[in-house]
Amino acid sequence: MSHSNTTHFTNPSAFILQGVPGLEAAHGWISIPFCAMYAVAVLGNITIVFIVKAEPSLHEPMYYFLCMLAITDLFLSTTTLPKTLSLFWFNSGEIDFNACLTQMYFIHSFSAMESGILMVMAFDRYVAICDPLRHSTILTNPVVLKIGLAVVLRAVMFMLPHPFLARKWPYCGSNLIPHTHCEHIAVVKLACADISVSSYYSLSVAFLLTGVDLSFIVVSYTHILRAIFRLPTNDARLKTFGTCSSHLCVILAFYIPGLFSFLTQRFGHSVPQHSHVLIANMYVLVPPMLNPIIYGARTTQIRDRLMGILTPKWT
Repeated sequence: MSHSNTTHFTNPSAFILQGVPGLEAAHGWISIPFCAMYAVAVLGNITIVFIVKAEPSLHEPMYYFLCMLAITDLFLSTTTLPKTLSLFWFNSGEIDFNACLTQMYFIHSFSAMESGILMVMAFDRYVAICDPLRHSTILTNPVVLKIGLAVVLRAVMFMLPHPFLARKWPYCGSNLIPHTHCEHIAVVKLACADISVSSYYSLSVAFLLTGVDLSFIVVSYTHILRAIFRLPTNDARLKTFGTCSSHLCVILAFYIPGLFSFLTQRFGHSVPQHSHVLIANMYVLVPPMLNPIIYGARTTQIRDRLMGILTPKWT
């Protein structure tokens, strides 16, 4: 298999993932933390889903949304990490053209789903704190299901043009993708055509979806904080705020790496290429790894249930 970056083609059959440009010799070492984070992400998110399913007291909207988040994290990390690890361990960088576009689509779709789920989790916290008496009547099981379907459909529809636009460009230059996975801009930059449509659409969708989600989260937490500060005692304020702290940590874990990845990809022209790639990988690795840890450590019901499973029962 040739790794030449001078290969010319019009209708590519495959691309070659380069990994972390400039750090190819260190791929084996880089794979160790990547593999560890992926293992934690898979084990942690499966555990969250299992605990919520097995514990009847957790059959509430907050934990249903948490299950949606865990499942989304599983798919988001699994979309990229197995191929990345095969590249690091076996130098298996070749990826079929259609498989590359499929991976691109799922990366963006699951990222959009995660953003949407974080938004509806903020709405759940808003109703629970600002209008607790109506929480069970507003967020019924059918409503939760409809919200979940809406989040999925929104991501599926908005991200669908990405692979179709990428497919229509002619590729007649290098088939080397300087990345560990088929990141959208890294792929379309290989086209020998004006890719403004792809670039502007990607930028518009990012601002639209993330802007709407973050705006809704900010408005929700503005009302939540106002309600908390109206409580009569510090203990009551701390206890109420504690119900939101896990969600706030998860929001930061998702949006901060995402923001860094987006800004360095679009505007960080002086940032080394290997930094672009490593930051993009943190975006699909760190949130899936941290989310179950955050909720497991800070949510009493989940922590107690987990300890009950792990602690041997002596008779």
